[in-house]
Amino acid sequence: MTHTRKWWWLVAIALVIAGLNYSWSVEGRVDQQQIRQTSRVDFSKLTETVVSTGVIRPMVGAEVNVGSRISGTVVNLPVEVGDKVEPGQLLAELDTTALEAAADQVRADVALARPRVALAESILKRRQRLAEQGLASAEDLDTAQRDLAVARAQLEASKARLRSAEIILGYTRITAPLRGVVAEVTTREGETVAADFSAPTFVTIVDLERLEVLAYVDETDIGRVRIGQTATFTVDTYPEMEFKAIVNTIQPRAELQNSVVNYVVRLDFEAADGFILRPEMTAHLRLVVAEREDVLTVPRSALIRRDGRQFVSVQAEDSWVETSVRTGWRSESTVEILAGVSQGDVIELKPTRRSSE
Repeated sequence: MTHTRKWWWLVAIALVIAGLNYSWSVEGRVDQQQIRQTSRVDFSKLTETVVSTGVIRPMVGAEVNVGSRISGTVVNLPVEVGDKVEPGQLLAELDTTALEAAADQVRADVALARPRVALAESILKRRQRLAEQGLASAEDLDTAQRDLAVARAQLEASKARLRSAEIILGYTRITAPLRGVVAEVTTREGETVAADFSAPTFVTIVDLERLEVLAYVDETDIGRVRIGQTATFTVDTYPEMEFKAIVNTIQPRAELQNSVVNYVVRLDFEAADGFILRPEMTAHLRLVVAEREDVLTVPRSALIRRDGRQFVSVQAEDSWVETSVRTGWRSESTVEILAGVSQGDVIELKPTRRSSE
């Protein structure tokens, strides 16, 4: 009786194992069918792009260093980094005490020169009347004319010095030459600046509406880039936003970066409302270098490369057959098919029996 009970236990265990094996094999076949991804060969638009990295920079004239033409002590500096400024807005003021005194001195010289001119004119008129009556010599008349000319020249010289003094006095007020944002302030109130050899910089202003992208394109791709081509780019701060740009200039000189030859391509763009781009942001670009309509294409993930040839796995009734194909243009996600398959063929994506491309 004991042996019979053991025998039944063994039969039960064997049946359970057999059932589990069958279940696992069925589930494996179902999973294998479920993970097989397919696509149909079809005609589509093929866009060839060049991928590069760039940086956002201010256009020429969009970043200005504003400084002082004269030496002096800073008495007022009403702006800070990040402030928006308009053309003509006050950025800084220098102490005007000494310059005002110099200007007052020149104004006094002008005030003295005017009556001298009036007196010289009066003397000349009297001598002209006397000369007409024969009571004044020609020498007296020449002397009066000379004195008037000297007085007038002295008045004009004083006026010129006054204009110069007022211009220099105007240099004590430093104003914004353009609209923009204050990017840097390099002085403080109370500091004394010297402008003997160069104009010291007080404030740096950047016009954030006049930016461009400098893209670094590899030498293997630069031959396909043309002025006027379109591009899109993203920046790390707005990864979900795509900006449009147009190639403006291709600089003739190459730049060597980490032993790689790159050419600088300048692109113009307009930032979308609400998305503020700033200088030195990294731009990830895709330049559209060629486009073709109605091209027979397959996803690049469908390609199988083996022994220097390319294949795709094509559905043939209840089986899958690897078929050799000849390819042409390529984009980031698709590839042109020149021969090997036809429109409507069902192909496998990411075939498990292939070596990665």
